[in-house]
Amino acid sequence: MKTKLFSFIFLLVFVVQLYAEYAKNTALNYFSKPLIVVILLIWLYLSTNLKGRFHKRIFTGLIFAWLGDLLLLLQNGRTSFFIFSLIAFLICHIFYIRAFMLDHKSNPNHKTPYFLWAVGAFAIFCSGLFFYLQPHLGPLQFPVLMYAIIITVMAIMAVNRYGKVNIFSFKIILYGALCLLLSDSILAVDKFAQPIPQSGVLIMATYMIAQYLIVYGTIERKLVVTRTEV
Repeated sequence: MKTKLFSFIFLLVFVVQLYAEYAKNTALNYFSKPLIVVILLIWLYLSTNLKGRFHKRIFTGLIFAWLGDLLLLLQNGRTSFFIFSLIAFLICHIFYIRAFMLDHKSNPNHKTPYFLWAVGAFAIFCSGLFFYLQPHLGPLQFPVLMYAIIITVMAIMAVNRYGKVNIFSFKIILYGALCLLLSDSILAVDKFAQPIPQSGVLIMATYMIAQYLIVYGTIERKLVVTRTEV
């Protein structure tokens, strides 16, 4: 019941937010954007009571994602706000990594098939994107590089959950991680390299789907071998 209710509420906010981005409606954007993560925080809390370390770490990551959303909302061309939002999202991804590592620790001897292929593919994608953006980054080269490394590690750790949790949780959290990677890539290209038509719609659609899937996968998570707290 909670899943259906919060999914419906989230869908409403999803549609409103995309319309706000499409129509460039600032007032509506100020209303809907802060609600994205708030709904997910409430859903996660009511569904899990934050009874395990995994839940707590995802919850904490979401709080920093919410802070990052607010900073982007208020930036209004101010570079400092963008940098602070980058830091907030960076911390969010670090908490996601720490959560995913718990699943690895629950069964560290299990080898994930094609893990090295995934590492190579993510590394090539992110390094290629960084070198494409590098001439346009100026003094932000180091922060963007660090961000690219962290989000790549986050996606790799999502892959590494295979065989350590139920397949449903594995799949939707992996899809969420990939959507986060895509959302940040679109944002980076649009901001630093070349404008993308309706970039705001694309960025927010992939971002909202990503966070929804990660929370849903967290709620549905079950360890295959229980050696750590859930």
